Amino acid sequence: MISLKGKDFLCLGDFGQDEIYQILAKATELKRLHRLGKSIRLLEGKSVALVFEKPSTRTRVSFEAGITQLGAYPIVLYGRDLQLGRGETIEDTGQVLSRYVDAIVVRTFKHGDLETLAEASSVPIINGLTDDFHPCQALADFLTILEKKDRLAGLKLAYVGDGNNVCHSLISGASHIGLNISVAVPSGYEPKAWVVKKAESVLRNINHKIYVTNDPKEAVSRADIVYTDVWTSMGREEEANKRRKIFLPYQVNGDLLSLAKLDALVMHCLPAHRGEEITEEVMKSSNCVVFDQAENRMHTQKALLSLLIGD
Repeated sequence: MISLKGKDFLCLGDFGQDEIYQILAKATELKRLHRLGKSIRLLEGKSVALVFEKPSTRTRVSFEAGITQLGAYPIVLYGRDLQLGRGETIEDTGQVLSRYVDAIVVRTFKHGDLETLAEASSVPIINGLTDDFHPCQALADFLTILEKKDRLAGLKLAYVGDGNNVCHSLISGASHIGLNISVAVPSGYEPKAWVVKKAESVLRNINHKIYVTNDPKEAVSRADIVYTDVWTSMGREEEANKRRKIFLPYQVNGDLLSLAKLDALVMHCLPAHRGEEITEEVMKSSNCVVFDQAENRMHTQKALLSLLIGD
């Protein structure tokens, strides 16, 4: 078993295939024990700071619940609770919090700020979401696919919508685990080229593909998983009306889904805007596993914390 103790978790692309599968295996174990009603207090006496500069539902509740189940104490801090707005540096904040807690989960805007915090901190920093990446979500997604399909390598995931932080994390993780990914986005909304290039540099064989297109039908054709996200990410609300028009051909509806395999999973990281990026019909279909994804946020995050700061 590879020791992950003390590592930061900023981007899924920084973790290799064996490390990702180790986290997923631990999550599977913890989920099984949780379903059996067994108390697994692997982090008794520890504390974890949850820093939120962006609002949150799933990230806050899944981390708080999971940390508590592991016997640790969650300390929730919002941007207004910190001295950053009054001139304290990120570096000083990281050094101070490191003296108090065993890990720091951060949900913020600039990924560079998270990297700066990680450099200054002496405890693991976990990315709860930045503008560039959402690795905890991708871990939960991979666990969900593994549960439903019994494998990851060789499957085709079609991501349809905005080339955002969720898309980036799916690309980064897929490159390590052999999951083929086709990304369909409108022109001008592609995932960042450096993210794709970095992921392509670790592809394992010539049959392993990362494909970016402007054609949603091409991306979804024969897909094992069809994934979408909101068209307007947090912080870009002023673009909402413009984006609704541009992204309309990328709606995951019955017609588009019919191009995928009959047993294709439908995934969404939530919150879902029914009638925009996904229809009510598809959300209610038996193919849809969005609430399994949401539950698996807690289990994968518990696994991650237990491996990063557990004894």
